[in-house]
Amino acid sequence: MLANGFGFSTFIMAFILYSIFKSVIGKEDDKRDRPRDRYNDEPERRQRRRNFERRSVPEERHVRREFQRSQPQKTPKAPKPKVKPKNNPFKKSGIAKYKDYDYDGAISDFEKALGINPTDVVVHFNIACAHSLTENKDKAYFHLSKAVEHGFNDFEKIQTHDALAYIRIQEEYEHFVKNGYQLPNTAKSDPADRKASTELLEQLQKLAELRAKGLLTEEEFLLQKKKLLL
Repeated sequence: MLANGFGFSTFIMAFILYSIFKSVIGKEDDKRDRPRDRYNDEPERRQRRRNFERRSVPEERHVRREFQRSQPQKTPKAPKPKVKPKNNPFKKSGIAKYKDYDYDGAISDFEKALGINPTDVVVHFNIACAHSLTENKDKAYFHLSKAVEHGFNDFEKIQTHDALAYIRIQEEYEHFVKNGYQLPNTAKSDPADRKASTELLEQLQKLAELRAKGLLTEEEFLLQKKKLLL
């Protein structure tokens, strides 16, 4: 009887152990048969993405280069040559004399400077100031008008500059301003007169250049200048 009871207990224990073993084996089989989840597949997906990017980037660059080649090429504009200003020593010496209050000497040098470059705005303005300080209103108005004609546009400076105070108190100054800082006879001059004036300035310029090169003496220069101005 005891032996039968012991045998039954052994049978029960063996059955339990078999059930546990079967359960463990079944879970392992389920793991092997279960498809890989997305977390375990992530490294492989990343590698595929890298491979795709490595192939697509060169292709994209190639397409971009081909597109750029198909576009019309813009021809670069050639830089404008810089105009070298003429060497004008009389301009510097005139300014120096002007600052030293030698207005007559400054006027003389400024006139020589205009013989080299008749369209120099700075020289025209400075000689106008010198003539105003020496109370020569006609020449002051003339050179101030020339400065404006050749591009001077700082009209506030004309209205406030101390050296031009003399011409601002003259009766004709208001009309000069209303006429665009131009003399009446220069604002509406005949084309033939303007051409003759330009030719005269060019001849004076050539005389000044000859004198500067030492080909004309001061007396010869003044004599020829007087003949041109007659």
